[in-house]
Amino acid sequence: MKLIEGIDTISDPFHNAVITIGNFDGVHLGHQALFHEVIERAAEIKGTSLAMTFEPHPIRVLQKNSHPPLITLYEQKIELIERTGIDVLICVPFTRAFAAIPAKEFLEDILIRRIGMKVFVVGGDYAFGKNREGNLDFLKNCSNSHHFDLVVADWIQTQSNGKSRISSTRIRELVMEGEVVSAQKLLGRHYQIRGTVEHGRNRGGKLLGFPTANIKLYDELAPKTGVYAVTAECIGGRYKGVANIGYSPTFDDHIYTVEVHLLDFDSNIYGEKIRVNFIERIRDEIKFSGIDALAQQIRKDVETAREIIPL
Repeated sequence: MKLIEGIDTISDPFHNAVITIGNFDGVHLGHQALFHEVIERAAEIKGTSLAMTFEPHPIRVLQKNSHPPLITLYEQKIELIERTGIDVLICVPFTRAFAAIPAKEFLEDILIRRIGMKVFVVGGDYAFGKNREGNLDFLKNCSNSHHFDLVVADWIQTQSNGKSRISSTRIRELVMEGEVVSAQKLLGRHYQIRGTVEHGRNRGGKLLGFPTANIKLYDELAPKTGVYAVTAECIGGRYKGVANIGYSPTFDDHIYTVEVHLLDFDSNIYGEKIRVNFIERIRDEIKFSGIDALAQQIRKDVETAREIIPL
C-alpha cells in the first residue's frame, strides 16, 4: 500500500480511482466492508483502490474540549487498512480551513480533478464538506454531470440482534464497559492498546512475585478498570499474560496504571514498545486485606488466563 500524507503531494490523478472516505477509527468490520467494496469495484474497471482518512480526528478540531479516546492510533490505523489490500491511503491533515471547503469544491477540485475519481463508495449516512452539505442527495445529483458512479454500501449489522449497525461509537462503549469479547466481534480482532514499558513502583516482582510491565499509554482508549486475560507482543514474540487496569486499591495510593504480567517470560523490556490484546475480562479490581491475599488471587488469575487464552 502506498501512503500519501497530504493532498498537495498528489501530482497526477490515479488510474480509474475508486475511493472511500472516513475517519475509520477502529477499522472495524463495517469499515473493512467498505474497503472490500472499493477493492472489488477497482478490480472491475482495472483501476486503483483508495481510502482517504484524517489526522487528527475531526471532532478534536471542530469541537472545543472534545477529546474522544481513539480506538486505533494513527500508526495502527495505517497497518490495519494496509491489511485489507487497499492500494493507496491518503491521510489529510485535518484543520478548520480544510473543514470549511465547500462540498462542490472538494468534489470537483480534489476528488475528480486531483485524484481522478471514477467511483465513490460511501455509507448510508455519509456527508462531507462545509456544513456537511455533500450528502447523498448532493452526490446523486452530481454523479451524472461529473461522470462518476456512486455506490452506497449496505450497513454491516451487529451479530447480537441484527438491528443495529457496527459503529466506532458502539465499540468505544463496549471497551469502556469492559466488554472486550463483544468488542472483538465488531472489530474482527481483539481490542489492542500500544505503549512503552516504563519503570513502575517495584511491587510486582519484589512484593508479589509477579513482575509486571508498566505501560505508558499515548492517546488511545483504555478498557474499564479490572483484570484481563491478554496476549502481548514485544521484542519479536507473542506471550500470554494478565493485565491489571486501575488504581491498585490494596495499596491505596490512587495512581492509575496499566500493568501486564507476562506468563513464562523473563526478560528486561524497559523502554520497549509493547502491544496488548484484550482477550477476556476476568474480574473487577478488588481491595484485599494484604499482600498475601492479593498474591494468592493473582495466582488464580494467572491460571484463569491460561485456560482462556488458546495455545
